[in-house]
Amino acid sequence: MLNIAVRAARVAGNIITRGYENRDDLMTEEKGQNDFVTRIDREAEQAIISKIQQSYPEHTFVGEESGLTEGDDTFKWIIDPLDGTSNFIKGIPHFCVSIALMYKGRLDQAVIFDPLRGELFTASRGNGAQLNGYRIRCQNHKDLSNAILATAFPFRDKASLPSYMNSFTNIFQQCEDVRRTGSAALDMAYVAAGRFGGYWEKGIKPWDIAAGELIVREAGGLVTDFRGGHDMFDNGSVICGSPKVVQAIARNLKG
Repeated sequence: MLNIAVRAARVAGNIITRGYENRDDLMTEEKGQNDFVTRIDREAEQAIISKIQQSYPEHTFVGEESGLTEGDDTFKWIIDPLDGTSNFIKGIPHFCVSIALMYKGRLDQAVIFDPLRGELFTASRGNGAQLNGYRIRCQNHKDLSNAILATAFPFRDKASLPSYMNSFTNIFQQCEDVRRTGSAALDMAYVAAGRFGGYWEKGIKPWDIAAGELIVREAGGLVTDFRGGHDMFDNGSVICGSPKVVQAIARNLKG
């Protein structure tokens, strides 16, 4: 199933790369405040679903653009065809394909593919995480002092910016630096690869983080919601990194 997911991600990556080279014909729409979709998002998602359905026509699919395609709920694919759409539209070369498979309610397979850099992050439950076939591990930071973290500002809910900035200030004063890249899936993949020491964000959707959650966990990291629980899909908040980094971030968010 991981091989099928990889093939689907590469097919979508080809569509995205061609679209990126010809961005004059994206047919961009605004789904909500600062939330955009292009024809490339839709074409890539349909290509992913079609590719997987060739092998598993009975499975259930949850796509960012197409919603729920009902099937055998034992196997549920969670798909973000283009995570980082705003970057894509503006010509910022930082976006990816994200595909996760849940088996009996547990994340089982995950793929995050950056088509421009040719970086393929994968994980299978119980078998570790890889980048282009090589094992990856999270950084084992004991605190925030030497960690470069990643986050995202509440661009869809700017009324919550004051409370967010209080937490951001507390965390920023303790860590080495903070990045804001515009792709939740790649932020999590970079944590798994040891590039970022940790990541936190509020207001995310299941398709933003499903693949990243498994990849981080299989790379030895911890993934929780802001309360330290595991309801990321329901409450839309996520923290990931080494256990000590996750605890430190969560402590500052509470404060």
